[in-house]
Amino acid sequence: MARKDIFRSVMNLTPASDDRNDAVSYAASGASRSIKSSFEELAKGSVVDLDPDVIDGSFVTDRINDDDDALRDLVAAIGERGQDTPILVRPHPTVSGRYQIVFGHRRTKAARVLGRPVRAIVKPLADQDHVIAQGQENAVRSNLSFIERTLFAKRLADLGYDQTVVKSALALDATTFSKMLTVSGSVPENMILAIGAAKATGRDRWWQLSKFLQMPGSIEKAYTVLSGAEATSADGDTRFNMVFNALSKATGPVKKKTSTAQTWQSTDKSIKVDMTNSGRAFTLALRAKNASRFGAYLADNLEELYRAFKESETAAKTGD
Repeated sequence: MARKDIFRSVMNLTPASDDRNDAVSYAASGASRSIKSSFEELAKGSVVDLDPDVIDGSFVTDRINDDDDALRDLVAAIGERGQDTPILVRPHPTVSGRYQIVFGHRRTKAARVLGRPVRAIVKPLADQDHVIAQGQENAVRSNLSFIERTLFAKRLADLGYDQTVVKSALALDATTFSKMLTVSGSVPENMILAIGAAKATGRDRWWQLSKFLQMPGSIEKAYTVLSGAEATSADGDTRFNMVFNALSKATGPVKKKTSTAQTWQSTDKSIKVDMTNSGRAFTLALRAKNASRFGAYLADNLEELYRAFKESETAAKTGD
């Protein structure tokens, strides 16, 4: 098999299986070449059968909760035709004779359920290479929701990885990464876990929720919604919508500041002044015969008028 086909054979992807969400659209635009190169290197190695009981999960979690239906489907598929795609593991960094999953957690779980070995490629990887490979595999497969990728990015940052590594691991564009920072900075991790993976909820809805949560009392209100019986029995997307709708109603529409308007006219009716005061701006509009000359006079004497204004304010404060 030519080397250019290794990536597709290892990932077992077909064009129809690509889910074109935010991460994939970015990966396909340029980052995919580097991702493909990385996986081609990772694909070098023999596939071996490992006992799932000697395999531990990654040191950084990238999923919020398991989809029971999806796991059952995977178990059924592997039981029927075998494991098409090997997982990637590395020798455990601290425990001899054990391995640590880089990617393939669900395939490993399926193998445990079926009571059979899991097909794996074993590659020695440093921690940074581990998390980049783990994140990029999920970015290409697109089987993580926005909030799962956001939480994964936060956990990488908490472990001390810089933004370059995080963005590389998740194949992130600048806009998505910026919104992830806003979301993870405003939505408590416990709240994210309580809501769940919310597979159908995208970045803009989460970003808007993060804005709602910056309002006083909104976090407490969100936890109250999530603790209710209806939310407990709902799926992640429904729980998200329950919180979002509750906070949206509590926030309500933004009230526009009202402006006051006044009109003044000279006794000879040669100048008319329309005045608008919005609180942050005061506008004068001059009309009639002397509008131009009077406006020029005001402009020439602004310094003197302002000085008189300041003196009158000082006198008022001192009681003179």
